Amino acid sequence: MKVLMFGWEFPPHISGGLGTACYGLTKGLAKNSTEVIFVVPKAWGDEDKSIARFVNASETMLQADESDIKTLWEKVSFVEIDSTIVPYIGEEDYALLREESKSTRNETIRRIFSDSFSFSGKYGTNLYEEVHRYGLLGGVIAKSQDFDVIHAHDWLTYSAGIAAKEATGKPLVCHIHATEFDRSGENINTVVADLERKGMEAADLVIAVSNLTRNTVINKYGISPEKVITVHNAVEPVEKRDIGDTTSKVKEKVVTFLGRITFQKGPEYFVEAAKKVLDKDPNVRFVMAGSGDLWHKVIRSVAKHKIADRFHFTGFLRGIEIDRLLAMSDVFVMPSVSEPFGIVPLEAMRNNAPVVISKQSGVAEVLKYAIKVDFWDIDAMADAIYGLLNYEAISEMFILHGKEEVDNLKWEHAAKKVNEVYDLAVKLKTL
Repeated sequence: MKVLMFGWEFPPHISGGLGTACYGLTKGLAKNSTEVIFVVPKAWGDEDKSIARFVNASETMLQADESDIKTLWEKVSFVEIDSTIVPYIGEEDYALLREESKSTRNETIRRIFSDSFSFSGKYGTNLYEEVHRYGLLGGVIAKSQDFDVIHAHDWLTYSAGIAAKEATGKPLVCHIHATEFDRSGENINTVVADLERKGMEAADLVIAVSNLTRNTVINKYGISPEKVITVHNAVEPVEKRDIGDTTSKVKEKVVTFLGRITFQKGPEYFVEAAKKVLDKDPNVRFVMAGSGDLWHKVIRSVAKHKIADRFHFTGFLRGIEIDRLLAMSDVFVMPSVSEPFGIVPLEAMRNNAPVVISKQSGVAEVLKYAIKVDFWDIDAMADAIYGLLNYEAISEMFILHGKEEVDNLKWEHAAKKVNEVYDLAVKLKTL
């Protein structure tokens, strides 16, 4: 089986869980003898070429006359967005990008209709423009490759996947890692939601990362249940590498939140729970790792509760930094309001940290040895944290059995199920 896979990011250049999942799945597919041609807006040259062949969209020429380009462009209905609704980016980074965009905005049309595009490979203020330009190249790239099925990850790549399908007639599988309803609640960005809906409607089959996500796809987007298949995410096994000294430099126990500091991830509930725990046990340090649009609001909340001397912000972490922090943690908490899956709890368990997760997460469907609470139930969250910190037998049980549990959640197993989806998509196309 040969797969043309469209992604937006790939390790070591990532901004969130999407890149991590793409890496794990691609590696798992390689172990299942599936050949992957992985397309990214911008290849950096240090991607793991042992598991996939990479195509750099920034080096792809748009071989079409002007009328063809304009026809294609009309199909993707470009809309320029100038707002703070930019996924995976904090306020400081946004301010810098806003200044940069002022000097380049007048060149937008010229760049749209050029014969080649240069992508930033990031989540900037011109993200929507880059998404649509990426879509223009999807068909061109597809016609230059030999493959059996197209796989597009999240709304960022759906336009490219649709163009590839239209250009080649090959079946399209859309992989939904998170929906706009997860990211924004009911106050959705309709541009993004429409791109998600168009991608899933055009797909022959849709992969959802959890039953929670599958239900959202069916109920919020009106996608036929018969074409939506759940394949849970997994976690990379512990690499035999030196991550440095993981001895905590403080005498207190450490409780960690790691993720984007946004509405979806529930950081404010973590702060409220921290206040309750510290009222009962002041010998605890709380760590919030990540960045996002609620960063300043959360800092103000910490100050308001007068717990700043027991609360630490690390900023965005990646790679070894994440493993090191999780290895230092006595408890990991994921209080997400809506989490399609959630790989970080698996990474925490892999590093011997017991976890508290929200019931509103896809990963809750596959974990037995995790304490599950409603994201809004601050008392239950605080009780769970306090119990894991102060009752050694409970903590040891979750660490022991949790490690065994997560070791069996391998990407090669998830990849086997994805291969079955590919086979079904190809079969449906020939009927």
